[in-house]
Amino acid sequence: MVKILVADDEWLICDLLRRILSPVYEVVTAINGREALALFEQHRPQITLLDLVMPEMDGIQVLRRIREIDPEASVIILSGKATDALEQEVRALGATDFLRKGGLSVEDLRGIVGRVWQEVERVPSAEGQAAKSILVVDDEPVIRALLSKFLTQQGYRVRAAPDGPAALALARKEPPQLVILDIYMPEMNGVEVFRRLRAQGYQGGVITLTASQDRRLLQEMLELGSVDVVGKPVDLDRLALVVQVALALA
Repeated sequence: MVKILVADDEWLICDLLRRILSPVYEVVTAINGREALALFEQHRPQITLLDLVMPEMDGIQVLRRIREIDPEASVIILSGKATDALEQEVRALGATDFLRKGGLSVEDLRGIVGRVWQEVERVPSAEGQAAKSILVVDDEPVIRALLSKFLTQQGYRVRAAPDGPAALALARKEPPQLVILDIYMPEMNGVEVFRRLRAQGYQGGVITLTASQDRRLLQEMLELGSVDVVGKPVDLDRLALVVQVALALA
């Protein structure tokens, strides 16, 4: 049976989630961050439902440790105090999904957990080919969230960065197979990020993302080796096709 870890400092929420999910899944619960991490190491659950605000270790600290233990683990974040910035922070750490407690129905929760489990089943095990990894780089939180969610649903392993320095750090730590890179960002534009990625040895593909028609910048991106240019607002169907082509070329 599929095993799910529920970690929340509110006992009533742990009990409620256990009751909702236990008819289909084996559920273990934790009421603080340290207990959650210990249970994760002990049980290696296929899915973890993780509250952000907990005593001893908060959800972000636990997520970072889980990523060290198992970079492929499926972790769904639960938050009662959600902000776009917070969502982007946890998605950049590899969270599978980000759920706001308020207004989340029982059927919604069951559906999301079921979808995540289907995605886990589709992803080859560590003994086979790993899921293709994509790094989304954009300073707009809405765009990062949209693309991260869409690409995760397509079966890819997605990380996100809000600017160039964060993107370079993530790519240095674990080079993705594809980067979706916005041109206009604070501190460092997409052209400079692309140059620095190549300078630090990145050999994967890059898709340019832009709302601008600045021909000079677009030409520079293409000369550096951008596979294609995707305009904003993003056509997700076209993006899915471009991603498939880019990964095949990579």
